[in-house]
Amino acid sequence: MSDTTIRSARPAVRRLPLTGPLRLNRPSDMWFKPATSVVVATAIPNLVLLALGRLDLVMYTMAGSLCALYGHNLPYARRAGTVAGVVLGMAAGLGAALVVASLTTSTAVLIAVGALLAAGQKLLCDATRIGPPGPVIFTFVTSAALFAPQTLAQVPGHLALTLGAGAIAWLVTVVAPALVRRDGPERRATARALDEAAAHAAAPGHATRRAAVAAVHAAWQTLLAAGRPTPARRALERLVVHAESSVLDGTQGLAEAGRLRDWAGLTRARGPVPTPPPAPGTGAELFGLDAERTARRGSLRALLRGLAPGSPLLPVAARTLVGCALAGYACSALGVGRPYWAIVTAASLYQANVTLSWNRTLQRTLGNLIGVLVFAAVLPVARTAPLALIGFCLLFAFSAEALITRNYWLGSVAVTPMALLVLEYAGSHPAGELIGDRLLDTVIGAAVGFLAAVLVTNRRATGRVERALADAERARAHAVQTLAAPEPAPAALDAARRRLTGSLVELREADDAASGEWWQPELSQEAVLAAEQAGHRTLAATAKRQGLLVPAQENGAV
Repeated sequence: MSDTTIRSARPAVRRLPLTGPLRLNRPSDMWFKPATSVVVATAIPNLVLLALGRLDLVMYTMAGSLCALYGHNLPYARRAGTVAGVVLGMAAGLGAALVVASLTTSTAVLIAVGALLAAGQKLLCDATRIGPPGPVIFTFVTSAALFAPQTLAQVPGHLALTLGAGAIAWLVTVVAPALVRRDGPERRATARALDEAAAHAAAPGHATRRAAVAAVHAAWQTLLAAGRPTPARRALERLVVHAESSVLDGTQGLAEAGRLRDWAGLTRARGPVPTPPPAPGTGAELFGLDAERTARRGSLRALLRGLAPGSPLLPVAARTLVGCALAGYACSALGVGRPYWAIVTAASLYQANVTLSWNRTLQRTLGNLIGVLVFAAVLPVARTAPLALIGFCLLFAFSAEALITRNYWLGSVAVTPMALLVLEYAGSHPAGELIGDRLLDTVIGAAVGFLAAVLVTNRRATGRVERALADAERARAHAVQTLAAPEPAPAALDAARRRLTGSLVELREADDAASGEWWQPELSQEAVLAAEQAGHRTLAATAKRQGLLVPAQENGAV
């Protein structure tokens, strides 16, 4: 519940960092999954088209191949439907773009349609939380298709190519890895929870506790979506329980951190899942149908909230619409032959708030400028033979996924030459024209795109925090009421604990988004902190009642 008696104003305009957004991070623990998947999913149709002498159709197969970038953080049972939805969504967006391109050659109309598609893709991806890589891949494909010569008679055949390549991407992303390691996503999610719990044990604090609670919540959601129980998933359940118990009871010290990290390493490895002793009070049935239905209903509710009037996602979609349209029109007015590059540049900037959008602006600009130089260096070699062109595109696709988790600008260094080389499949273009257009579109798209982020305000971000506060308070009250029962059912306690954990994670995400937004109403930071602290105390009390904690270790009150 929002506290209207304690208010601390956020500054209307925040300082924008210059060097922090460019620092390199540790690579993701699963970067190789999308990297290898997109290479395989792209190579198969490209080689088939090479054999048929129709490399000019690569743009349409690539639309389906790029779907292999999605869903790698999901268990296979959920991934199958998600990636299929991505393929269908890609085909729908591409189909709309191709039909419009076949009906008009008006640049003004094409830019307007491109901006509308980009805004719609941004809204749907944010509401469904599809990503990474999010909406930019959809926008890249549909914006390019709008400016490709097209007739209505060609559209069905081109969409068939996209769906065929999408089917290959689905097999590569879902079926192939499931045959090799059936429980891989669950193991990685559990290992992350153990690592974050270990970090909290080694350096206890509010920040490490937040990160650990979020990782544990993500691990539970992954296990709930994984499907029927297996011995390995039961062992993973016990590991998540131990990680959660360590965070909630405040177990500290290097010994505890070392034990959790050892379990995390064994969990990620290909050997058996470590089997710690079952924690007392562990629910007898985690993977029941009721729990699975609840998890899926929650996803549907999140989608409906994201699309409903008053959603804080709508102003971000409006930014995308305005920014993409202005960037496209500005480049067109300056005579750039491919204004869709400016549309994609602007669309790639929009994150949860203005500060994060600024970070992405710096990253995108630096990465694109360096990437253009890389393109100029490899273009002469890529033009020597079709296989050389295919090889470079595959190399840059792999490199982009290998580097982008270190920092977005580093991944953009590889994405930029790949996007420029794709044009070579349809025929050679003057190198100077390509390089000049791309440089101009980067600068204009980034500048105009960020200007739109500043001008199109999102004052609903604070409202999202206040709703999250109210949800967290209701979840805590429900947990307290469940605790007060003489003999609460273990399933009821487990559900109350998961609901409260989810509400605290949402509160943290909402506050982080609002903290980087400009022109916000006053917001009580004290209320957010108090709600988090009270929620964590109640979580610990709930776990203690379930027998997951030793009573002597629990020192908080409900």
